[in-house]
Order: sequence, then structure tokens, then C-alpha cells
Amino acid sequence: MLKRTHLALGIAIAFYFLPHIQTNKFIFLGVVLLASLLPDIESGFAAAQRYSLFSLQPTENVYHKNHLLHTYTFLILITIAIAIYYPVLALPFFLGYSFHLFIDSFSPNGIRPFWPLRHRTKGKIVPSGGIDKILFVIFLGLDVLLIMRFILS
Repeated sequence: MLKRTHLALGIAIAFYFLPHIQTNKFIFLGVVLLASLLPDIESGFAAAQRYSLFSLQPTENVYHKNHLLHTYTFLILITIAIAIYYPVLALPFFLGYSFHLFIDSFSPNGIRPFWPLRHRTKGKIVPSGGIDKILFVIFLGLDVLLIMRFILS
């Protein structure tokens, strides 16, 4: 998926859970958003044209075929480490990262969810394709509704 789709989903997830967070809500929001983009650090953030969140460059087409960052195995290990040293960051990290992996599992390349197992989950949602764009608009609308709910409560 495009970075903007991951970010829009991350915002929706963050604002869905934000009313239930008792600690610093800004830290929660920031960690969810960062974690929702973090798995793609391996796949092209180094290229200058990919820094834009609204770039139409898909970050998935040739990437994360076998990368450890796109596995729930890595997510679980890192979340446990975070929970030991910075427990307040573990839940938002897990939420942002896991939803990134979940939505990437619907792309044609898919992900290998439980590395080192070879099973791959994949679907038919092409990054920067029509469904990806529709998902972005849906998540953006959901963002507006959830932010309004948060502000008005």
C-alpha cells in the first residue's frame, strides 16, 4: 500500500483507541503513527522521491518479499522488548505496526506473517491501484469522524 494509506489507517486506529488511553495521549498518537509507517523503512524511504507521504510511488511492488520487518514474528519480539523497557509505548507500537502488516497482507506480494515459516498471505489490492485509493478515501473519512468524536467528547 501507499504510505498515505498506511498513515490514514494509523490515524484511524489511534483516534479509535485514544479515548481509552489514560496516559499521555500525544505519545500514544505519535507512536501509533510512527509504527504504522515503520515497516516500510526497508523499502525505499532512502530514495528522495519517496519522502512525500502523498507520493504515488508504491513502496511495495518489489519490496518486503522476505523481509523480517514485514512479519508478525519481528513485531512480537520488538513489542516484548518495548514492553520490558518502555511499557507505555508497547500498545501503541503494536497497534500501528500490526495494522500496517494486516493491510499489506492484502497486496499481491503479501507478507510472510510468521517468519521463518514460508507461508505467505496475499491478496489482490495493488499499491497505488483503484482499491488502494478507495481505501485511502475511506480511511480519511473515518479519520475525520473519529477526530470529531474525540474533540466533541
